[in-house]
Amino acid sequence: AKEVVAALGSGKPFGLGLSAAGRRHSRGGLKVGFNWLPTGLTWPLLLVKKIHLLFYQMAHCVTLVQLSISCDHLIDKDIGSKSDPLCVLLQDVGGGSWAELGRTERVRNCSSPEFSKTLQLEYRFETVQKLRFGIYDIDNKTPELRDDDFLGGAECSLGQVCRQDLTLPVILKLPSLLENLLAQELKDNRVVTMEVEARNLDKKVCLEDFLGKSDPFLEFFRQGDGKWHLVYRSEVIKNNLNPTWKRFSVPVQHFCGGNPSTPIQVRCSDYDSDGSHDLIGTFHTSLAQLQAVPAEFECIHPEKQQKKKSYKNSGTIRVKICRVETEYSFLDYVMGGCQINFTVGVDFTGSNGDPSSPDSLHYLSPTGVNEYLMALWSVGSVVQDYDSDKLFPAFGFGAQVPPDWQVSHEFALNFNPSNPYCAGIQGIVDAYRQALPQVGLYGPTNFAPIINHVARFAAQAAHQGTASQYFVLLLLTDGAVTDVEATREAVVRASNLPMSVIIVGVGGADFEAMEQLDADGGPLHTRSGQAAARDIVQFVPYRRFQNAPREALAQTVLAEVPTQLVSYFRAQGWAPLKPLPPSAKDPAQAPQA
Repeated sequence: AKEVVAALGSGKPFGLGLSAAGRRHSRGGLKVGFNWLPTGLTWPLLLVKKIHLLFYQMAHCVTLVQLSISCDHLIDKDIGSKSDPLCVLLQDVGGGSWAELGRTERVRNCSSPEFSKTLQLEYRFETVQKLRFGIYDIDNKTPELRDDDFLGGAECSLGQVCRQDLTLPVILKLPSLLENLLAQELKDNRVVTMEVEARNLDKKVCLEDFLGKSDPFLEFFRQGDGKWHLVYRSEVIKNNLNPTWKRFSVPVQHFCGGNPSTPIQVRCSDYDSDGSHDLIGTFHTSLAQLQAVPAEFECIHPEKQQKKKSYKNSGTIRVKICRVETEYSFLDYVMGGCQINFTVGVDFTGSNGDPSSPDSLHYLSPTGVNEYLMALWSVGSVVQDYDSDKLFPAFGFGAQVPPDWQVSHEFALNFNPSNPYCAGIQGIVDAYRQALPQVGLYGPTNFAPIINHVARFAAQAAHQGTASQYFVLLLLTDGAVTDVEATREAVVRASNLPMSVIIVGVGGADFEAMEQLDADGGPLHTRSGQAAARDIVQFVPYRRFQNAPREALAQTVLAEVPTQLVSYFRAQGWAPLKPLPPSAKDPAQAPQA
């Protein structure tokens, strides 16, 4: 199926063949689905059209579900204050393994948090999708959860959540704790993007702000089912009565249920570190009113309004930008013709051990495999289907290479630097097996040369100004990177290009440096302070999935690539090369720009 998508997206002709048995059975006619199609020279064209239409329908029929999460009466792990909870969503991928699908934001000093960030996943009716929710008290900036306090967890299936709002006990030692889940199908692919500022906000008089000004933040609530549902919470701007908050985007369906007239409540509050935030003021509006930019609203504090006859307002909120845009999906870009270019880099440093020794990570078992090849097959078998020509450049690094036996950090596995391409994943495997006895394992472990190599091609693609190409680099390594600063510089530069970097750690070494490159806890920075434009690195240790089904590793390491691809093209303002036609269910509907 993915090969058909890639071929259709590339616009290249392709053929569909029949086996001898198939040809014998096709003499009287070919049955496809419920339609009998004539045989001969015309049927392949008819079949291709059918497949094309089918995939366009699939692009419109994929069901996304977003989960809104809140908790009640969580235990307090911090001394002298409440916990700082965060919720992690995981899905059962088989073999006892769970893949992380997303995290909410952290809410400081709150035992009954309502998370504003929703978590999205695909809904599949035919599959029991087991979900696990983990609640953690976050007291540091690292993305790892092992050093954070576990407040409790809950498990259920997605089907249970979709039937009705679900309340689950959070199990640790106190079964009375509750987690509330609300599932909503995403039918609208539009997002509302806003930029908001405030002027002349009231200064709150309290002990924390006695010598300073307020620390304002905004919360947007949607009215539904007789309640107000949190849809967005802004960042806190310290000590400022005239703040301008960061631009943000929220799915239209989540923001207002797809109805521009749905009542919206906006609350402006003064942040307090103990969680007892003070209301500055509030107002009611709707998306339709917010779109009339520049829109200005008086921020009203109800108690002050009742007590003081001279009360006017507690400041004004001004909407500088409010626009509704189509949010294209990964499938939109792939089917629109985006080519995903796959490159592989393999670690040949001496720390892997002598390849002839069974203790070496490069040792080929009697069946001809090792951890490197297993990881390569797992990831490559998925990515290769999105590349129409299936010619992949493959490199090694950290080895002494003939004929001069100088250490190279970017040598072609097929020893042809002018044409390092291998035919399919099997071609990479063959080149690896042939190169292994011909090189001398050495060191150090330098990632920057190969990252920069792929980045040069990604930069050329970016200059085209279209969503035509995206690059994925798979690095297979056994240990910590040596050129840490050079690698950071390379990753930060590459974050501005159409590329992603996947690192699979082979063996049982300390991979702490890799976790830092992953930067799930915040943007990666260079030594000079330059921040990455986006997170483009995903790291996974192979042995975590050694006993899991082969697809489990691929699902985990590739999970972020669609989001990374979409985020890059969206930031550039590039639509798919060939927009999808309207859904077949509504042929009169015009395509959305």
